[in-house]
Order: sequence, then C-alpha cells, then structure tokens
Amino acid sequence: MKKISKIAVIIVSVSLIAGYFLPVWEITLEAPQYPEGLGMNIWINKITGDLQTINGLNHYIGMKFIEPDSIKELTIMPFILGGLIALGLIAGITGKRKLLTIFVVVFIVLGIAGAVDFYMWEYDYGHNLREDAAIKIPGMTYQPPLIGTKELLNFVATSWPAAGGWIIITGGFVSVLVLMYEVRYNKKLKTDAKT
Repeated sequence: MKKISKIAVIIVSVSLIAGYFLPVWEITLEAPQYPEGLGMNIWINKITGDLQTINGLNHYIGMKFIEPDSIKELTIMPFILGGLIALGLIAGITGKRKLLTIFVVVFIVLGIAGAVDFYMWEYDYGHNLREDAAIKIPGMTYQPPLIGTKELLNFVATSWPAAGGWIIITGGFVSVLVLMYEVRYNKKLKTDAKT
C-alpha cells in the first residue's frame, strides 16, 4: 500500500475508538404530552436515556420491556469493535493490500449484520405484543424505523446514527475509498509496467 493509504487506514482504525465513548444510535419519540421528547441512546455496551419512561409507555401497548442486560449484542459489541480496530491497525502498519481487503470486507459485513440485527430487534419489540395489553388496536404494530421517521399512534419516532455511529460509518466509507484507490493504483502500475 502507498504511505497515504497506510496513514488513512490507521486514522480510520484509531477513530473507531470513539465507538467506546460516544453513543452509536439514537431513537427519539415526540408527542403532544411529551413536547420535550423522549430519547434513547444506544451505545456499543449499554442503553441510556429515558428508558424507564419509554418502558412504562410500552407496557400499555403490550411491548416487552427494553432490558439492556438481556441484550447479548451489548456484551459482544465491544469485542467485535476491538477486533475490527486491531485488524485495521495491522493492515495500516504492515501495508499489506490483502489485509486491507479483509479489513474492508469485514467492516462491510459487520455493518450489514449490525443493521439486520437491529432491524430484527426492533421488529420483535414492535410486533410481538402481549395479549393482556391495556391498549390494543387491531393490526397496529409499533416497530420504530431503522432509520428515518415514522408515526406510531400519536408519537413520532425518529431513528438516526448518533455521533459514534457517524464516525464508524464515515470510517467504513473512507476504508472502501482507500481500497478502491489501492486497486486502481495497482492496476495503473501493472499497465505502466507492460508499456
């Protein structure tokens, strides 16, 4: 790899450490009775925010309580992110294009797996409602959006990456660009060598 690519991969890898100190995702709920809104910040190892109030509201419509201690992803995500950081640092320090390719592929696969897993988690909480719920509306489900905004009864639910999530997503895009640059640069070298 070229020196600029090595530096970029090392910077990306180091920037991923932000995932340990900043929330990765945020979900907010707005309604007339909560003009200041309710929020939930999802970190790689915990959930913070107005969780108690949200759980109280969810109880009336039959949703399960959101219990961070029972979400296995919150226990394994710190190790997954740590492994990704280590792989990126090794790729950047050694300058091996093969390791860069593995780093980018793993990054993309983890991103897709994380999005699918989060969607399934939201689906379960929004669709598997208790039969004894105080408020039941036939055909109504309460799955918040994976990304974007959605109306749920008189609430507007919004789901977006938080600061840590944006840093990780940006790191993924930069890594892909570095790999594309390296592949293109390598092809140019081979073409120049033939002429």
